[in-house]
Amino acid sequence: MGFLDKLFGRTTKEEKVMAEKLNIGIILGSTREGRVSPQVGNWVKEIANKRGDANYEIVDIADFNLPFLGTTDGTEPGIAAWNQKLASLDGFIFIVQEYNHSITGALKNALDFAREAWNNKAAGIVSYGSVGGARAAEHLRGILGELAVADVRTHPALSLFTDFENGSNFKPADMHANTVNEMIDQLVKWSTALKTIR
Repeated sequence: MGFLDKLFGRTTKEEKVMAEKLNIGIILGSTREGRVSPQVGNWVKEIANKRGDANYEIVDIADFNLPFLGTTDGTEPGIAAWNQKLASLDGFIFIVQEYNHSITGALKNALDFAREAWNNKAAGIVSYGSVGGARAAEHLRGILGELAVADVRTHPALSLFTDFENGSNFKPADMHANTVNEMIDQLVKWSTALKTIR
């Protein structure tokens, strides 16, 4: 920006993007009965909301009633609503649980039901499982790469044995809050940068 632009308060497109708050969706990756992803998602949202650096919201794929991809004519209202929601977001935090060494079928289906709405955005991953959901997170990273989503490095991994009572009551160790904040630091930076090219 030149001297006269500063003097008269003119801003470039990039500076306007930097000044606007990002919209980050915390995507719950499970739809099963008795799931614990809402507990984890709400915990992440509480941490994120204290930061004040973006608008954070829970996005529950169960709310969209998506059919299995390829089994219908694609006119269900949930499909359009899902794509509109994703298009309104600048970045994502995926709450991922490990099933048979991978992500849930519901999450994979939801990922496949959009294309352009994912492109040129960033994502963080919070996973849980018997080994912290690490294998599910690694599978998700490969899918995100194909969808042109840049996943950040820091990855909170929660154990079913130490961060949940009886496998259902979420009681995270204190150290995880720091890791979530580190992940969000990276996510906000990347999401801000990628917004300038969309």
